Amino acid sequence: MSNEKTPEALQALWAQKPFLLRAIAFSVVIGALMLAPSFYMLEVYDRVVNSQSLMTLSMLTFLLALAYFVLEFLQWARMGTLRRAAEEFDRLLNTRVYEAVFYANLSGARALGMRGLRDFASVRDFVCSVSATALLDIPMALALVGVIFWIDTTLGWYSLVSACIQAGIASLNKRAASPPLAKANNASTLAQNFIQSALRNGEAVQAMGMARGLRQHWLKLQEEMLQNQAKASDQGSIYSTLSKYVQLVSSSMMLGLGSWLIISGVFSGSSGLMLMASIIAGRALAPLVQVIAGWRNVANTREAMERLEALLAKIPAHSAGLPLPPPTGLLQVEQVAAVAPGTSIPLLNNISFAIPPGKTLAIVGPSASGKTSLAHLLVGVWPCATGKVRLDGVDIFSWNKQELGPCLGYLPQNVALFEGTLAENIARFGKPDPEKVEAAARRTGLHDYILSLPQGYDTEVGAEGVVLSGGTRQRVGLARALYDNPKFVVLDEPNASLDDAGEAALMRTLTELRGTETTVVLITHRTSLLGIADLMLVLVEGESKLFGPRNEVLAALQGQPAPAPQAVRPAAPAPAALRA
Repeated sequence: MSNEKTPEALQALWAQKPFLLRAIAFSVVIGALMLAPSFYMLEVYDRVVNSQSLMTLSMLTFLLALAYFVLEFLQWARMGTLRRAAEEFDRLLNTRVYEAVFYANLSGARALGMRGLRDFASVRDFVCSVSATALLDIPMALALVGVIFWIDTTLGWYSLVSACIQAGIASLNKRAASPPLAKANNASTLAQNFIQSALRNGEAVQAMGMARGLRQHWLKLQEEMLQNQAKASDQGSIYSTLSKYVQLVSSSMMLGLGSWLIISGVFSGSSGLMLMASIIAGRALAPLVQVIAGWRNVANTREAMERLEALLAKIPAHSAGLPLPPPTGLLQVEQVAAVAPGTSIPLLNNISFAIPPGKTLAIVGPSASGKTSLAHLLVGVWPCATGKVRLDGVDIFSWNKQELGPCLGYLPQNVALFEGTLAENIARFGKPDPEKVEAAARRTGLHDYILSLPQGYDTEVGAEGVVLSGGTRQRVGLARALYDNPKFVVLDEPNASLDDAGEAALMRTLTELRGTETTVVLITHRTSLLGIADLMLVLVEGESKLFGPRNEVLAALQGQPAPAPQAVRPAAPAPAALRA
């Protein structure tokens, strides 16, 4: 099954065909060995009781014990085979799912991405679950019905009808339980996402007394989840009880039907054979009962598989493409427009400019003018709704990020550090190069501070850098952006949390970047950083109002004649464009 139209998750499952075929073979032998007690009982009644032979009884008992040993061994081997299939499924798909979940959060499919890893784990765990082994036992259960047909046609039809009734109960169970289960799973996801958001902002919640209101909202989501779970559980319990009832009645009625056939002279076999048919019927129906009892797990896994396939279909795998040479830093923005991922809300419209390698561009404008949105386009996090952002002539969004990443530095407005050491965070969680880590820390004025810590560069920063101050987190984020000397750097409000010493260190860093021919895009509200810029772009309400050399743009903003007006776009009256 290598058809390109086949969902990736299904292809990964189908790749486990050798393991599944082996497990099916084990299931066939296990199903056959399940008949051992029936044959033992038949032989005891027909041979041992009539012959009074202890030797025959001893040999039959030994063979039964051996059959039980082989049965347990094969069940253990089957579970091991399914476990290997689950591990191989995980190995084939784990990187792909991780990347899809990561990019889903960037492309507006956050809800789909949040469940992606859990859905992947649900499918993987189901492969080696008890419910999966019950499904594998169903074909052999139908074969056992064939054995009953061999014993007697009437008993065979009766067993087949009983199996169909069980299958009907399973279908009704699925139909009744699926809608409330889907609603319960959706409510559970919303509740979990909500509480995670509340925990991330716990300080603000506590300070402003928002805990009670947030708790009430969370309890409402929890109540919806519990109500739907209870409804699905009640439906499942009804059908599970009905299934067990049908199984018990079928087994007993099989015995009664066989007795009636013997009395009527229709069945010419022995009473032991008739009793054997009754036992086989119970064995044949057991897997169906087990599947029905665990149908909630089956239904959850099916829904998880559908969501996983939807996620992988929405976020296609990124092709590696041909290797490209490291960029020199020539940036070209060609009539780009942007919308918020997953929405149609326009954020930027018809933005065009170019930055030669080694130059520094300052982007200014009032709040909500689209500066951060433009930064997302410049580093290739968001796709352009129209137009292109090119670095050395290559579309930066389609550039392989594993290849481009070391050549690009990015400091987002909200600095995100990860649980690990300072060295790991600065080295972008690759293998830290001590010399490069120290060089990046020195460029941002962090080296002496880090050495003053008891564990130096091995200091754990905690979740989201909680042990560090806001200014230190920002400087660590800047050091991470400058690690390994990237040729293109985008800094979004790099001095938002810095004190005077930190801002002085930032100015030294920006000056040094100019000396190393690094192209820098600097988004700022503070005029103190404008002196370092070569070029300047003014954004207002998502549109470019002014672009050109820094001094000319500043002169235009102040209403003074520009030295070279042809380099500056017509200016809207925007002295407020520099205000936060």
